[in-house]
Amino acid sequence: MTRKYQELTRRNVRHSSRIELSQSNLKKNINFIKKKIGSHPILSSVVKANAYGHGIYTMVKMLEKCGINHFSVASAFEAEEVHSVCSEDSTIMIMGILYDEDIPWAIENDIEFYVFALPRLKLVLEHAKRLNKKAYVHIEAETGTNRTGMTIPFYRKALTFLKEHEEHIAFQGLCTHLGGAETLANRFRIDQQIDRYKEFLAIAKKRKFMPKLRHISCSASALSMPDTHLDMVRVGIATYGFWPSPDIYYQHLQQVGKTKDSPLRRIFSWKTDVMDIKVVPKGEFIGYGTAYQAATEKHIAVIPLGYSNGYPRGESNRGYVLIHGRKARILGLINMNLFMVDISHIPNVQIGDEVVLIGKQKNMTINVSSFTNYTQLLNTEMMSRLPDAIPRRIVR
Repeated sequence: MTRKYQELTRRNVRHSSRIELSQSNLKKNINFIKKKIGSHPILSSVVKANAYGHGIYTMVKMLEKCGINHFSVASAFEAEEVHSVCSEDSTIMIMGILYDEDIPWAIENDIEFYVFALPRLKLVLEHAKRLNKKAYVHIEAETGTNRTGMTIPFYRKALTFLKEHEEHIAFQGLCTHLGGAETLANRFRIDQQIDRYKEFLAIAKKRKFMPKLRHISCSASALSMPDTHLDMVRVGIATYGFWPSPDIYYQHLQQVGKTKDSPLRRIFSWKTDVMDIKVVPKGEFIGYGTAYQAATEKHIAVIPLGYSNGYPRGESNRGYVLIHGRKARILGLINMNLFMVDISHIPNVQIGDEVVLIGKQKNMTINVSSFTNYTQLLNTEMMSRLPDAIPRRIVR
C-alpha cells in the first residue's frame, strides 16, 4: 500500500501536528539555484528521504509547479512514490538501491537508474529484451568517495557491453558523487575526484561512445563550483532553503559583495496546538522522573506530540516553542507523545492556541538549527526523521 493510497483512505480526523510548505519560498529557491547554474544544466530535484522530511507527494507537485521535471531518489520504493504523483513529462532517476526483481518495473515505466556493478548490465539486458523496451542507465564512476561506483577496469568492460547492446540499453549518463564538497578544506579531494571523472570521460570519448548526460554536482558544488555543473546537477538540501554549510554561504557572500543575504528561504513550518493548561504548585515535579522541579508556581501548557512524532528528546529542559509570538521553554522530559512548556510569562493562553515548533510566529522564529545545536543532529537528519503521517499542506 503506497502512502498516496493511505492519504486517500485516511479518516477525516486531525493529526496532533501539521506541516506547512511555502510555494512562494520554494519558487524563490528554484530561481536562485537556476541563476547559479545557468540555463544549460538540467536541474534534478533530489526528493529522497521523503523529500528531506517535507513530504514526497506534496513536494513533487510543488516542484513541478516551479518548472522542475526531473527527480532523483535513493530507491525504487521512492521512485514508485514519485511515479504515482508526477506528470507524464517528468523523469525519475534512482541513485541507489534497485533490487533485481524491480528492474522490470523500472524499465516498463521508463525509470532511469544507476548501475555501479558490471554484472547488473547483463540482467538489465535480459529484461529489456524480454519487455521489448529500452533501459536507461547511468554508469556511476568510482572517483574517490568509495561507496558505490565502477573502477576504470570494470568501466571499460561496461562501455564495451553498452556499445554492443545500445539497441536495448541507453547510456543515459555518466555520474559520480563528490565526497564533501560543502567544506572548502576538502577542495583538494574534490579536485582530485573531478580529475578522475575526466579520465572516465576521456575513455568514453576515445571510444566515440559518450553518455547523453554528464553529472557530478550536488547542492554544495552547484552553488559554489561552476566547473562541476556539466549537463545536469542534482540539488537536494538547497531546494528546501538550507545552505549546505557555512562555507558555501560565506563564499556566496563574497561573490555578491554583501555581509548578509537571504536568497534561500525555508519553505517548512511545523505547528500544533495547546492541548491543556494547568497550574503547577511550587516544589512539584513536571513530567516523568525528577528532571524538572518547579522552583516557583508555574503555569504550563501541554503540547500533544513528542519523540514518536520526530520531536527530539534531546530538547528536554532545553528547547522552546512559540506561543503568542513569545518563547515558551520546555519543562521536564519530552515524552513519546506529550511535553510541557512554561507559559507563566505569556498572558491569556487558551486551549487550542497555535504553537509553532519550527517556523515564524509574529516577530519570532525557530529554525531547525535550534534543534540540531542541542541534539547534535544534522539538519537533514532531523528533517528526514519526521513521520510521513504528519499532514503536509501547501501555503502561499
